[in-house]
Amino acid sequence: MGGILLGQGLRRTAAATESMWLLARHAVQELGFRRYEWKCDALNAPSRYAAERLGFQFEGVWRQATITKGRNRDTSWFAMTDREWPVVSAAIQAWLEEDNFDEAGRQLTALKVHGAP
Repeated sequence: MGGILLGQGLRRTAAATESMWLLARHAVQELGFRRYEWKCDALNAPSRYAAERLGFQFEGVWRQATITKGRNRDTSWFAMTDREWPVVSAAIQAWLEEDNFDEAGRQLTALKVHGAP
C-alpha cells in the first residue's frame, strides 16, 4: 500500500478505516496475496501510526531508500500476512460495528489489533 491521499472530509473517519479494510480484504481474500505491505516516509508519523492501527507490523527502515525533495528519504516498511489477516479483520470489523459509535459518529473505543502473530 502506498500513495494514499485522503481528503479532509474522510480523514479519521469510520469510512476511511472501512475502505482500508476493504482493500486489505480484496488483496488477501480475493486475490490471494500472502503479504500486504505498507510503505511510507519514515518521517511521516501519521502514516506510520495508521499502519500500526490497522494491524500492519513494523518490519524496519530502508535507510536512504530514495531522494525526495532534495533529501535522502528513509522508508518505513510495514506488512501483514495472510496468517495474521483473520485476527486483523475481526478486530476491524468489531470496531466498525454501529454500537461502537455515538450519535455524532465518534468512536467509543479505539481500534486495537491484538493477537496477530
